[in-house]
Amino acid sequence: MSQLNDISLVAQVVVFRNTRAFDRLVRKYQSPVRRFFLHLTCGDSELSDDLAQDTFIKAYTNLASFKNLSSFSTWLYRIAYNVFYDYLRTCKETDCLETRQVDAQCSTQQKDIGQHMDIYRALGMLKEMERTCITLFYMEDQSIEKIAGITGCPAGTVKSHLSRAKEKMATYLKQNGYDRK
Repeated sequence: MSQLNDISLVAQVVVFRNTRAFDRLVRKYQSPVRRFFLHLTCGDSELSDDLAQDTFIKAYTNLASFKNLSSFSTWLYRIAYNVFYDYLRTCKETDCLETRQVDAQCSTQQKDIGQHMDIYRALGMLKEMERTCITLFYMEDQSIEKIAGITGCPAGTVKSHLSRAKEKMATYLKQNGYDRK
């Protein structure tokens, strides 16, 4: 039912230029897209907000190109994925994400600050594609097939990225006191 509602809203925007319909799509997907960026940027909330805003601007300007070949959410995450990698390509700092510190203001408002920081540090150790796959699978609850559609990688490659990322994160977290003995 949700997919039909999304398609109806997209049609209202494209055919009737109904900006309120697009506003409903933004409200529905704003938090998941922002959370996706928050994990990819290792906790940088300001950058996540900027990237999410860019994603919705690109989605709005290209909404007529949505062909319903996948779900609207998959299409939107594909745009978000491309926005993130466009940002990485234009980023002047070579170690942009590897040296990024967790946003202090955001962190102090969270309950388990140390645990969140360790998870962001573990995510920061991953290659971009590994971080993307692990974020989409575990934090955004996307299926392997949807991740393959979003990233353009075969399902087997997505599984490989997930396996490697889990192993790297587990090793890092065990070294930092999260061993389950």
